[in-house]
Amino acid sequence: MKFKDKYRIFLYKKYLDMGLGLTNYVKYLIAFFGIASSDIKATMYIAIAYAIFSFFLGWAYFKYKWAEVDAEISNNYNPFVKFVKRKI
Repeated sequence: MKFKDKYRIFLYKKYLDMGLGLTNYVKYLIAFFGIASSDIKATMYIAIAYAIFSFFLGWAYFKYKWAEVDAEISNNYNPFVKFVKRKI
């Protein structure tokens, strides 16, 4: 497997992980729906739709540079980054 193929696989994984991280609490609603309704088929459809939505949300997070904004906001509250910015 070439480096380019591995890169693409892990990039897609990162998109999904980021989308799932941003919408973390939705999984509890899906689980509650599955337990309350006992409808496995509908729960699976909802979970698959949630995974697809999370993937595209993660893609948009990087595509539209929301990740850079998020990092910069974190840097504003990081004491080490504040120290380095003052020294430079």
